[in-house]
Amino acid sequence: MDFIKGGVCAAAGFKAGGVHCGIRKNKTKKDLALIVSEKEAAAACVYTRNLVKGAPIAVTKKHVANGYARAIICNSGIANTCAGDGIETATGMCALAAKALGITQQDMVVASTGVIGPSLSLEPVRTHIDALAAGLSADDAGSADAATAIMTTDTVKKEVAVAFEIDGVQCKIGGIAKGSGMIHPDMATMLVFVTTDCSISPKMLQRALSEDVPDSFNMLSIDGDTSTNDMVTVLANGMAQNPQITDEGPAYTAFCEALAAVTRSLCRMLAADGEGATKLLDCIVCGAADVTTAKTAAKSVICSSLVKSAMFGADANWGRVLCALGYSGAELDTGKINVSFKSEAGEVAVCKNGAGILFDEDSAKKILSKDDIQILVDLQSGDASAQAWGCDLTYDYVKINGDYRT
Repeated sequence: MDFIKGGVCAAAGFKAGGVHCGIRKNKTKKDLALIVSEKEAAAACVYTRNLVKGAPIAVTKKHVANGYARAIICNSGIANTCAGDGIETATGMCALAAKALGITQQDMVVASTGVIGPSLSLEPVRTHIDALAAGLSADDAGSADAATAIMTTDTVKKEVAVAFEIDGVQCKIGGIAKGSGMIHPDMATMLVFVTTDCSISPKMLQRALSEDVPDSFNMLSIDGDTSTNDMVTVLANGMAQNPQITDEGPAYTAFCEALAAVTRSLCRMLAADGEGATKLLDCIVCGAADVTTAKTAAKSVICSSLVKSAMFGADANWGRVLCALGYSGAELDTGKINVSFKSEAGEVAVCKNGAGILFDEDSAKKILSKDDIQILVDLQSGDASAQAWGCDLTYDYVKINGDYRT
């Protein structure tokens, strides 16, 4: 498996693009993205479990019920959630895009992100959709434009792609994502669009995505808030012409590994670009009695506001890590827990068998002053492990969210 350029345009038969259509007031920011497959594609989606859901989710669920789709349209700036005309608007976006692309409305996936509450006018979409469709590109620029158009408070675009082999045939899979705040485990708290030219049945594609999410996006948290519009969509158009994956086996395993490489890379990008964040936090729990325990423990540490604040201040306050483990709900032997902090500046052990040990504060400060920090936890109770991603909690998080709507 090799990491390559191209994002959602890396796979054969996919084009993408993004423009500023006028949904967002800032004319320098793109706000409408389009991703299109040359051929009908198997489609799989996973959605937020928040009971308050954006209208685009209801429309997308209906459209992909048959297991197929051709294109994705997504706007940023307004979430189209809790708006009285939400379903009508989401359906209208699909109709406008489908007409411009010459495909059926039911072949559209629709997504929106931004402020919750306001109605989303279709006029900006209607005015710019033909130009967007005409300007779609199959090169790096197409993916980059789409990745930029779905950003809200994100500070950098997020895209990745890999090449891999199935039965001697080279396949490619790539993705883009948006998400910087309102991100917390309970599906995939952000928007993620993945494309692949691998041939895989809708049933196996949905299975691969559903099996991946618990170990990728569900292990990511920025601020403890689960959003209303979150969606992960994968389109597989089969243009690599490998024998179609219809069951378990080496080919399915290879596909799942490639999908995991993309989703975990996006998880790290999302965590590193958390609202106001200065550091990526990577909590790795090992020595757990079972995977559930390991996951519960890792997520509790990454979600702790006190741990996140300590990491912002480069303070090796390991007691906060133990505190988070203690209230996690996982069955733990607190007298066996070891904790270390690690970065490119080195590693420092701070807790052994549930008790503090002597360590050099200056060395710890240097380690925690880097922008990529690992919090290593050994429960010494088994062989299971898990990994979770998050970021530090800074002054800027409050500044960003204090006037997000206005």
